[in-house]
Amino acid sequence: MQEDFLHYIWKHNKFNHRNLKTVKEKSVQIVLNGQHNLNAGPDFFNAQIHIDGQLWAGNVEIHIKSSDWFLHNHEKDKIYDNVILHVVWEHDCDIFRKDNSVIPTLQLKDYVSPLALQNYKKLFLAKKSWINCENNFASVDDFTINNWLERLYFERLERKSVDIFKLLEASKNNWEAVLFKMLAKNFGLKVNGEAFLSLANSFDFSVLLKSQSHLNILEALLFGQSGLLKEDIEETYYQQLQTDYKFLNQKFSLNNANVIAPLFFRLRPNNFPTIRLSQLANLYYQHKNLFSKLIDIKSEEAITTLFSVEASGFWKSHYTFGKTSKTSVKKLSKSFIHLLIINTIIPITFSYAKYKGELIEDDILSVLRGISSEKNNIVEKFNTLKQVSKNAIQSQALLQLKAEYCNKNRCLQCAVGNKLLNQSI
Repeated sequence: MQEDFLHYIWKHNKFNHRNLKTVKEKSVQIVLNGQHNLNAGPDFFNAQIHIDGQLWAGNVEIHIKSSDWFLHNHEKDKIYDNVILHVVWEHDCDIFRKDNSVIPTLQLKDYVSPLALQNYKKLFLAKKSWINCENNFASVDDFTINNWLERLYFERLERKSVDIFKLLEASKNNWEAVLFKMLAKNFGLKVNGEAFLSLANSFDFSVLLKSQSHLNILEALLFGQSGLLKEDIEETYYQQLQTDYKFLNQKFSLNNANVIAPLFFRLRPNNFPTIRLSQLANLYYQHKNLFSKLIDIKSEEAITTLFSVEASGFWKSHYTFGKTSKTSVKKLSKSFIHLLIINTIIPITFSYAKYKGELIEDDILSVLRGISSEKNNIVEKFNTLKQVSKNAIQSQALLQLKAEYCNKNRCLQCAVGNKLLNQSI
């Protein structure tokens, strides 16, 4: 038994209100259950309850056992002086106010349906599984799941906006700089995301703007700051990059001491940091004021056109500096652009709208609804339980569900968990 479950029962009135009595046989009639307090102090503020015919206004404290009052040292805390009702699962001792009057106690287990308790045990006390509701997830109706996933997606956007606003503050309210940092991180994908972000943070965005007119200078900036120009390679392109980076270093007093070295290990060649950094350089070479262009785009086709860039000519026959390979054009794929839409473009568009006190336009969300569901272990596992993810909004929402609810046993705050708890009650 968890106190969270008792909070849920009290907050949502999941108990029999008829003939409610305290453990001292005094009648109880609830006018207001109170406002749920998620911070320190009594669990519910400003409740109104008739006890033995008299109306009381104050706070409600909830425990598994009455004696938990002393276990939590509430008798020493003045903030609990205004508790009008002690709600417990099991009463094992009386609790007194400072004037030695007994605080009325309601033993909740006498009024909770056995089926509600059975549903609770199914969720929380069953054999360890991938998620608590693994055996019952498929029984939840599509309407409940789809609406919950929509809410979870916006919850995920809100969480991402916190990080974006931190970048905005560090960039002195420069949205172009924020976009560059986010793009850099997501060009690095999971393996090199933090390395590329540390690269983007290693110089002022103004340095990129001053280098933007020359592709070779932009590449030298990114390759040099990432630590990829330290080898002794007899290759004209490579040596020119070294020369250009030396010039940039002298001009801007660059420092890459805190840049995380990018990795090549266990990456497909198209995701090598050399290829991704060249593509990122080409994107900024081709598009000045990229944020200003991007924020007005409302279609997947327009986004795809904007991001139709490829690595520079040298990389047609290379994946690394020192070794030639079969000739191929290293262009951003449609699937990679979709990842940028999911992880960069929509979150920054949402945050910018929030920054201006507006709502994100539905046109840009429609782009995400038109992108197929992501393929990863979490999404695929949910789909084996029930086919619930058909587009990118739903797959992103499932990641939020698993990380913030399932992994943290927050079933009582989850629409799926609530549906299962209320089955046949």
